[in-house]
Amino acid sequence: MFEEEVVIEAAGSLRNLCIDGGYDICAEMYNKNILVPWTTFIPKYLDGSATPPENAQNLVYEFADNVITVLWCLSETSNKALDAINKIQLVPFLMSFLGARDKLPLAPVTAAAHCLYVLTDDNAPAISDVRADAGYISCLLDIARSTDLSTTKDMDTIDHQPTLLKVLCSGILRNLSPLPPPTTASFIDVDKDLVLPLLQPLISSVSLFDASANALELITIQNSEPQIEKPSLKGTPGSDHKSKAEIELTRLETRLQTVRLALEILTGVCATLPDPKVEVPEESENEGDDDDAAAMDVGDDMKQEPPNTTTSASFLPTLVVPLLALIQPTSLSFPPLAAPSPHPPTTSALGAIHVAALECLNNIFLSLATQDDSTISSDHEAGRQVWDKIWSALAAVGTETALGQEIRQEVWHIAVGVLWGVGNVWKGSLAPNEEQVQLLIQLCGATSDDQIRVKCIGTLECLAQHPHSIHGNKASSIGTEPLIQATSALIDIYSDEGMPYDVNFRQGGYLLRLANSVEGLKKAVRSVDRRKPGGRDLRLRAEEVRDNLIAFIEPRYGNENYPQAVISKGNVYVSGNIGCTKDFKLVEGGVQPQTRAALENIAVVLKAAGSGLEHIVKVNIYLPNLPRDFASMNEVYLEVRVSRVEDED
Repeated sequence: MFEEEVVIEAAGSLRNLCIDGGYDICAEMYNKNILVPWTTFIPKYLDGSATPPENAQNLVYEFADNVITVLWCLSETSNKALDAINKIQLVPFLMSFLGARDKLPLAPVTAAAHCLYVLTDDNAPAISDVRADAGYISCLLDIARSTDLSTTKDMDTIDHQPTLLKVLCSGILRNLSPLPPPTTASFIDVDKDLVLPLLQPLISSVSLFDASANALELITIQNSEPQIEKPSLKGTPGSDHKSKAEIELTRLETRLQTVRLALEILTGVCATLPDPKVEVPEESENEGDDDDAAAMDVGDDMKQEPPNTTTSASFLPTLVVPLLALIQPTSLSFPPLAAPSPHPPTTSALGAIHVAALECLNNIFLSLATQDDSTISSDHEAGRQVWDKIWSALAAVGTETALGQEIRQEVWHIAVGVLWGVGNVWKGSLAPNEEQVQLLIQLCGATSDDQIRVKCIGTLECLAQHPHSIHGNKASSIGTEPLIQATSALIDIYSDEGMPYDVNFRQGGYLLRLANSVEGLKKAVRSVDRRKPGGRDLRLRAEEVRDNLIAFIEPRYGNENYPQAVISKGNVYVSGNIGCTKDFKLVEGGVQPQTRAALENIAVVLKAAGSGLEHIVKVNIYLPNLPRDFASMNEVYLEVRVSRVEDED
């Protein structure tokens, strides 16, 4: 028996190393072939003839808990490790724990569910194995539906270990969805019928401030308790005794882990909110939002089925409010600047919850920004409240960047994406605050991450469109500096035309994008206030970059490296054209005059190539705001095409 205990202790130590050591330790374990001896345990466990005596079963279950935990940690290190674990065919082994959950300790059952949740996350072999057995799906549904949390008012009375198991099973079912026919499970909308009813009450009823206060109280009690003396005899086993405070802290960690996992699953739910139809409502012609790259990027990334607007709007009161509460930091959310956290596990869990809640909000507003739902965008007070709540959280997070404060930086990086989404939903109604504008500009200048810079500039662009905040618009325009720098960098990188990477410029359509940006750059240059400190130098530099950009673009429309058209195998491939005059000035009047001008420019190129508009087979059309401008563009496009075909006849 002593030998078995040593093996279990060793497995437990490896388990703790995986959890605490992170990716590097797990990768090293895989490289040391740790999977080889452990693969023999799984067939023995599944073989009924190897059932251990009753007094040894707990040891087997504890060992299984450790092995399973190590396996799901290893599966997240690399594709090679995941492929090796897939070959073990773990699904029957893991499902045997879930199927016998009423007869087993909860710890290995929960570990099995967690492992299955990780393995079914975009991993085809494991997904296929579970979907192939209707009994597996029925078992998972039974666990996920075992208690309806929406009827439970006091979440503190819930045992969160079984709740964690239910949350994990709902996540597994979501990974498997849509559930396969012909079982009745195939008629279940996993998100609507299962995930949201289970997880909404869970995140709505938790208070991180109460949890933090409870943890601090338990830490105080724990520190005041007399420490158990360590045995003096060599080889004497250590005590597994846990004080009442330690047990309560463990329960609190489980509860916070459950909330974090629920947020992780909800992030996926919010990422699949339905999107709007492409058709433009008649009244949209009166909506005066400027075109912006932010709205274009959000809309282009999501092309799914038309939405149920009522369903989307319902996420504001049901998810946004509790999520905003979960991003507010507590006294234990981050380590102190000059000392370790009083209780690192709680601090780690709270920080992870803040990050997960922000990611969930990011997906919600990313989806809502693509919807033309006036019931949301016209509620300016709601927009202001959401905006203020996010900034309130960021003020509490602070801007410290010392060693050990990485989680603060991660919160900021995700939060600026949320701010961009909120700005797009309530564009023009959020008055800029100069201090907030300066913080966004500082973040934009301090980061080396292009995506964060884009989000910062996109947020500033939304603030700059508040019609009555002239001073705030000027403050937002200070963002001209990173714009000038980015434009100057593109010119410097691609000016010689002789480097191998210049293929990116041609294939990415950078010339057309730069041509589209000329007018916007001119406005940005004019917005630079010479009277402000450094304004004169910035204005001179901005004017130089503007002139360099125009000089960079104009000759390339006649340059052999950037031809207006290429003829290959009888087909004419025309370069991108915009609605501009011959002297490269953008046609005024909006989408329709610019569409007509662009088509006329294309017609000239086609005529020179011996073809015409009537022979067009395929057209790629770029619109910064597709839902708003498509109908206007399409009207002119059809008119010009039809007239050319009639002329040809």
